[in-house]
Amino acid sequence: MTWSLDTRIPVVLLPDAAALPPALAAHPGAAVMLPDPMPVPAEAGAGANFLPEAHVVGCTCCGGRLPAAVALDRLFLDRVRGHAPFFRCVLAVDHAGQVARALASDPVVGARFRAA
Repeated sequence: MTWSLDTRIPVVLLPDAAALPPALAAHPGAAVMLPDPMPVPAEAGAGANFLPEAHVVGCTCCGGRLPAAVALDRLFLDRVRGHAPFFRCVLAVDHAGQVARALASDPVVGARFRAA
């Protein structure tokens, strides 16, 4: 028998903002990640905004990381430090695929989060 215990936080990728209300109803208290300038809904457990792809990967202002990866780091650290309510999953509006790329290519994000 093989055991597998994946303690990473699941990230549910949503195609657009219209999918957010039903996803929040299905995952109460979930954290929400939205492209800037969309406001984070009040019913979300925690929230973070990330810039859509305005910069090239590796530019000096972003430190070589995707803005979605930086936003996921902020969510994780807020949860760990107690600055945000505890959440069991993240709902991410990812119409440009940036969050999916951060999950696949950023080693820190991949150690903390997984695609659901």
